[in-house]
Amino acid sequence: MRISIVALFVLSFTLTCGYTSSAYARAQYLAAFKKAYPNLEAAASEAKCMMCHPDKDNKKERNEYAKEFGKSLTAKNEKDDAKLKEALTKAEPGKSAIAGKTFGDLIKADKLPNATE
Repeated sequence: MRISIVALFVLSFTLTCGYTSSAYARAQYLAAFKKAYPNLEAAASEAKCMMCHPDKDNKKERNEYAKEFGKSLTAKNEKDDAKLKEALTKAEPGKSAIAGKTFGDLIKADKLPNATE
C-alpha cells in the first residue's frame, strides 16, 4: 500500500512536470511582434515559436534574433508592452543569417527575422 502511494505521487509529479513546460511560453513576445509589425502578422502567426526557436522540441535553444531581442529585455518574462516594443526595435540592427542584411532589413522586406534566404 505504501509503495502504491509513493508510486502514485512520483507518477503525478512526473506528469505535472511534463505538462508545465508549456506554461513557460512567451505568448506576449509573439503578440508584441505582431503588433509592432502588422505586415508580418500572418507569417508570425504561422511561425509561432519557430520564429525564435530553431528546434520546436527544444525551447531552450534560441536563434540569433531571439538572442538579440533578449539582450534588451529587463526581466526574464517581460510583460510590459513598451519594454517589449523597445526590445524589438533594438534588435533590428542585429545581423541576420542573410549576409549583409540586418533583422530590420528583413522586416522591412516583409520577411520574418529568422529568414535564411
